[in-house]
Amino acid sequence: MIRVERVYDLKQRGAGAYFLVDRLWPRGVKKEALPLDGWLKDVAPSDKLRTWFAHDPKKWAEFQRRYFAELDRNPEAWRPLLEAARSGTVTLLFGAKDVERNNAVALKSYLDAKLREA
Repeated sequence: MIRVERVYDLKQRGAGAYFLVDRLWPRGVKKEALPLDGWLKDVAPSDKLRTWFAHDPKKWAEFQRRYFAELDRNPEAWRPLLEAARSGTVTLLFGAKDVERNNAVALKSYLDAKLREA
């Protein structure tokens, strides 16, 4: 099972593995205060894609298409998440304000599709 949660909304850690999937560390969050099993910078969108998207809702569909293409070219980055999800709950943590259109939501969709393929 894969979940997504905003870093700033995380009250306490539940069961499973927690991974930060942003390329940049969330502002104002101390590293020791975030209960992580890993920070997977390489699974995040490229800087070029991230700045192009700029959390513009009108670009969401195209952002997902481009991001999925990046993920297809970099399976080493997301395979650990897929393996962890096969054996338990995985929470993808993100820092964006938009909880519906961000890289963690897109990544969850991508990984869910990979789990269904298996």
